[in-house]
Amino acid sequence: MKLLKNNLLIQIIIAIALGSVLGNYLPESIGRIFSTFNSIFGGFLGFSIPLIILGLIVPAIGNIGKNAGKLLIITTAIAYGSTLFAGFISYGVSISTFPSILATEQMGDITESTKNLAPYFNIEMPPMFDVMSALIISFILGIGISKGNFKYLEGVFNDFQSIIMSLINKAIIPFLPLFIFGIFLNMTYNGQVFIVLDTFIKIIGVIFLLHIFVLLFQYVIAGTISKQNPIKLMKNMLPAYFTALGTQSSAATIPVTLEQTLKNNVDPKIAGFAIPLCATIHLAGSTLKIVACAVALMLVQGQAVDFMLMVGFICMLGVAMVAAPGVPGGAIMASLGVLSSILGFDTEQQSLMIALYIAMDSFGTACNVMGDGAIAIIVNRISKNTAITEA
Repeated sequence: MKLLKNNLLIQIIIAIALGSVLGNYLPESIGRIFSTFNSIFGGFLGFSIPLIILGLIVPAIGNIGKNAGKLLIITTAIAYGSTLFAGFISYGVSISTFPSILATEQMGDITESTKNLAPYFNIEMPPMFDVMSALIISFILGIGISKGNFKYLEGVFNDFQSIIMSLINKAIIPFLPLFIFGIFLNMTYNGQVFIVLDTFIKIIGVIFLLHIFVLLFQYVIAGTISKQNPIKLMKNMLPAYFTALGTQSSAATIPVTLEQTLKNNVDPKIAGFAIPLCATIHLAGSTLKIVACAVALMLVQGQAVDFMLMVGFICMLGVAMVAAPGVPGGAIMASLGVLSSILGFDTEQQSLMIALYIAMDSFGTACNVMGDGAIAIIVNRISKNTAITEA
């Protein structure tokens, strides 16, 4: 029971399984109770997303900019570049392979089904401002705080970040399994659940292979720059990889990641700076998953996947990943605003993205953590070449 209580992945799997079965047997009157909860929770989630963006991005940008020396700028640039690379590789492979893999899957727009379980009532929760406004406000405030001496404003947003993290951990994450149960209950009721589950299974293998490719690419670069064997470097980082599989958290894996990074001949000062920073700002594996899942969901729902739209989405997603907390499910929560504002995903599509993401959360986190070690090697070499010593 303790494992069930503390493991979001197991809760999500159980929710999907129960929703996929009980949708065939529960009377409509009971199903509508869960639909009512989903309506309320979905409205609350929509209300919260702009606040989540504001609470995560403003302190992230503000704190990254504090005392921004060359080493910090270089590490951030490499992490962002790695995240963009993973996103564009994921898009390229997904748009090339998913149309044939998912050719038999076509469920249209979930929200337009005529057989949906209708909620008994709705509670309107309009957000205080839309997602794009929240992003723009966050950039303005974050950059302003990083460049000026606004101690009071910085403290306010650091406290606000704590409130938002509490909101995510206590008011959103605990109810996600019930929300996803309601989604799959409804999809079973209207006959779409097997299409979704089949989609899950088909894309998981592709995403796992993409993770392996991205890690190999990162370590070939790191090995070339540092003049070390990439395979040996990766082998040294395997304990961090497997620890991340268990913790599903980049932050919780920092001690192991740091210890293994030192075995790759990285200066302790550089490792002590780069690993904790990358645990927060480098989420290449998470970006890879989110892009692939978004493309898959758009394809099975018959939405057009426009190249320029996806370019903007991936670039903005990379920024959102900088603000993502290094905790289980943190990346997908930080990405909801971008999914909504750029790709137009509604709350039900966002919930499917959460389910898809959480199902593969361990592997994405492990990819993030292993990639952190590669970045530390690269930064270490650059720091030696340019005599950068600040941390």
